[in-house]
Amino acid sequence: MFQWKKLGKVFDPSDHKGIPWLDEYAQAPATLIFDDFVRVYFSCRPPRDENGQFVSYTAYVDLDRKDLTQVVNIAKQPILDLGKKGCFDEFGTYPTSVIPIGNEIWAYYAGWTRCVSVPFNVGIGVAKSTDGGETFQRLGDGPLLPYTPTEPFTISGPKIRRFNDKYYLFYVAGNTWLKIEGRSEISHRIRVATSEDGLTWTRHNQDIISNSWDEHESQASPDVFYANGKYHMFFCGWVPKNFRETKNRQIGYASSIDLLHWKRDDSKAGITISNDPEAFDNEMVAYPHVFELDGKTYMLYLGNAVGRYGFGLAELEGELK
Repeated sequence: MFQWKKLGKVFDPSDHKGIPWLDEYAQAPATLIFDDFVRVYFSCRPPRDENGQFVSYTAYVDLDRKDLTQVVNIAKQPILDLGKKGCFDEFGTYPTSVIPIGNEIWAYYAGWTRCVSVPFNVGIGVAKSTDGGETFQRLGDGPLLPYTPTEPFTISGPKIRRFNDKYYLFYVAGNTWLKIEGRSEISHRIRVATSEDGLTWTRHNQDIISNSWDEHESQASPDVFYANGKYHMFFCGWVPKNFRETKNRQIGYASSIDLLHWKRDDSKAGITISNDPEAFDNEMVAYPHVFELDGKTYMLYLGNAVGRYGFGLAELEGELK
């Protein structure tokens, strides 16, 4: 089993008043490394409107590279406006994953729109930045990866990576909507697409992580990286029928030698809820993001209420083998 040393909560939106679009939540963290700081992109929300509806934006905080528990800068505005009326991302961008391509930074993001028979539907869009990742411009108003005849809803959770001169986009695709205690809850699973240029994608059209917690479990946040001769994936999962329970979400683990076939072993994940009754993560750990920095491996993750009160940081003790 891997061992993670928790370093505490790093960022809580409730500590920063007076930012209207950053009222609550700091969800799905993803990093971009600079010389002096580490930029962490995340999803946040302004207050709900008069009808109780919310929207979501993507923003960032910069952490001191020498001390990742210290916030040195907060975005002055969301990195991307909401989509146009009727577009797939009219009501929000969540989550977002970034990667340098040439002299630009590209962001792959899930854009969501409201529905009638179910709460939402989601597609994956792409935008690029020419100012170092502070602001982004869409490459078009439609999704890069929309739903299709074989993937009919909730194409979401993009994590963009480049291995062996090829781009890999790990994402989740919905397989069914469930009706649970009068609510519509989604079950979606992790999949992968590949590309030579980051724009034209080949979907492999199969779930790559087996289910373990439940036949209708939902999986999300598939974070993949290479270490010690194989690929490692940390991801988040939950059982839809228990979606509203506070301790439902957990972090799983899988490994692969070819990025397409994965062996799941959640017992190795090495991180779970805190025993401290006052801790921000004593009910939930979710949506992991693992990154390497200056010879160390770190994990950013959400705590209680799926990141409503921010995200925390943990450091790997030892190596991933």
